[in-house]
Amino acid sequence: MTNRSHYTRRRVVQLSSAAAAVGLAGCSSGSTGESGSEPTDTSDGGNHSDTSGGEDHSDEDDGHDEGGDEQSDDGHDDGGHGDDGHGGVGDMTPTAGIEMVTTDDGGTHFEPHVARVETGGTVTWTLGSGSHNAAAYHPDNDQPRLVPEGAEAWDSGMLSEDGATFEHTFETEGVYHYYCAPHETGGMIGSVIVGEPDAHGQPALEDPPEDKPQAVREKITELNEMCNEALGHGHD
Repeated sequence: MTNRSHYTRRRVVQLSSAAAAVGLAGCSSGSTGESGSEPTDTSDGGNHSDTSGGEDHSDEDDGHDEGGDEQSDDGHDDGGHGDDGHGGVGDMTPTAGIEMVTTDDGGTHFEPHVARVETGGTVTWTLGSGSHNAAAYHPDNDQPRLVPEGAEAWDSGMLSEDGATFEHTFETEGVYHYYCAPHETGGMIGSVIVGEPDAHGQPALEDPPEDKPQAVREKITELNEMCNEALGHGHD
């Protein structure tokens, strides 16, 4: 009787404990479900996710497309119109560097088109790409004189190795036009302004030689306008 009573009481305790455990589990489950619903609601603020994902992504796309197009267009236009982009002549300096370039599309030019140095200054030409030379428009080079009277002729000879250089020191004040022999007719012509010469009486700034091809004459006319502007003279 005692054993059975003890067993019964123990069984009741076990059952009560089990019921309590079930109750706690249910309570815990309900609690977990509520707190779990908040992230779900938040993320189901799927509107929030969709909104930030949709609107922000869309805005980024729009901004990227518009910004990219504008930058690309502007950058490409500026780069593509190199002749226009170098209309401004830099300040006079003791030395100057000029790059000799062949572009990917086969174009050729001196960069910058017009350099400016002090009297006695030195200009260094560097081959950036292609094969080029730099030679003065001078009778000693079998060309019309487009350099100051008394100025020496120069010719770099053909440069074919990238990074090769040639330099010339300008002792006579004035305006000098020079050219790349194999690419002259394609407009590969440049200028150097030395010191602060009077634009009047400069052989280089007179009308382009009539015996030159039209493309050469047009390029020289363009350079003359740039040089005259740099020297503070309007085109006469």
